[in-house]
Amino acid sequence: MYKDHRISVVVPAHNEQALIGKTLRTMPNFVDHIIVVDDCSSDDTCGAAQAVGDPRVTVLRHDVNQGVGGAILSGHRHALEIGGDINVVMAGDAQMDPDYLPSLLDPIVEDGYGFTKANRFFSMESFANMPKHRIFGNVVLSFMTKLASGYWHLFDPQNGYTAIRQDVLRRLRLDKIAHGYHFENDMLINLCIIGVRARDVPIPAVYGTEVSGIKLHRVIPRLSALLFKGFWKRIWMKYVLWSFSPIALLLFTAILLILFGTGVGIFVLANTLGTKTASAATVMMSVGPLMTGIYMLIQALVLDIQETPD
Repeated sequence: MYKDHRISVVVPAHNEQALIGKTLRTMPNFVDHIIVVDDCSSDDTCGAAQAVGDPRVTVLRHDVNQGVGGAILSGHRHALEIGGDINVVMAGDAQMDPDYLPSLLDPIVEDGYGFTKANRFFSMESFANMPKHRIFGNVVLSFMTKLASGYWHLFDPQNGYTAIRQDVLRRLRLDKIAHGYHFENDMLINLCIIGVRARDVPIPAVYGTEVSGIKLHRVIPRLSALLFKGFWKRIWMKYVLWSFSPIALLLFTAILLILFGTGVGIFVLANTLGTKTASAATVMMSVGPLMTGIYMLIQALVLDIQETPD
């Protein structure tokens, strides 16, 4: 136990025969249960996990590959069945330093947070050896996830080193959360909808010989679609269905005004090409709604940031 809290660690693993043993052998003594989920590996990940001989380890195996999110959700469900207080997710490739596990647990145990996650980009040194296109990609993805999820104070959304209270997990519709590489983004969206306090914890990543299986040409379109749908799901659930907030009124009115102003502007431009000149009143029919809509959109954004659960 850790400060009177029972800790379960979920370890999703796919073809991690070489590293799963190291991951399990370095698990802290205060961890009560270790749940390895072999996501239909083609190697002997299961055997390597069982060979460690740790009585805390339970190995689950998927007969069909469900993706990293599916493996994590299977582990969470099993942890809920055996009982406990906090579930931690640590990848099976030994990238997540177990020495930092207390840093993830303390905000939950001592400060009442429902969810914590690691943030690899907490200093300028974190970007030192990263290619510029990856830095740009991480910044854009983080902003898109902030906008979709409503957790404006969180960064590094793809970091899977997380901890969550079991009572929070029971409030979530686990069957509705994405199973693929965009699991972490969808989890944040669903956590914000139910108002869970979340916190970033500065933790460096441990890089080794592992090779990423992410295919960007497939992941990026799916992730963009998920974030777009997730944003509107959050707005609808949080600001319309459960309480018709001024944020929803500002946002929907802003969109209508921007669309109207843009449409009028295109119409005026198309009909004044050449020697024709648009009158000031005609131009204002476009500029007025457009500027007002942009102002209202900014106000909605500011109010949404203020609503961030923290």
